[in-house]
Amino acid sequence: MAKEKDAPLSLFFRELFQLGIYKRSQGRVARQATFAVLALFVLVAAWRLSVTAINWRLPGLGGNGEHLLRFGLPGALGLVGIWISFRLVNIPSFADFLIAVEAEMNKVSWPTRQELIRSSIVVILLIVVMALILFGYDIFWRQLLSLLGVVQGGAPTPVE
Repeated sequence: MAKEKDAPLSLFFRELFQLGIYKRSQGRVARQATFAVLALFVLVAAWRLSVTAINWRLPGLGGNGEHLLRFGLPGALGLVGIWISFRLVNIPSFADFLIAVEAEMNKVSWPTRQELIRSSIVVILLIVVMALILFGYDIFWRQLLSLLGVVQGGAPTPVE
């Protein structure tokens, strides 16, 4: 019974220490992009750890100990994190998911450059027109409510 509960965990650790790449030629772009994002996250975390390690004052650490704590620990954790990121995108179930994602992305009908530019111009102009309309409504209601005496003046008053 205990072996059945530990099977997924042992499979994960067995997969973590393999060197091979699962289905090497399939889903390369999705896997490389996922690995790059994970590795960037790990490297930023290691850098932040290095920066915050400056403020750690541990008794008994000399100059070399502080350098080891500041650079060695974040560097080692960064390397381990990058290795885990690399292995994660090669775990069969996750790799199959990324392969399926890339296959679906290849089915997408992407717009041409001209279509993209035209659509972007339409969206930007529509946003500007809607902002101007809302600005007009705001001025109209502010003036109307000011004339009726509901609010004072035409400009909003700062909250103290």
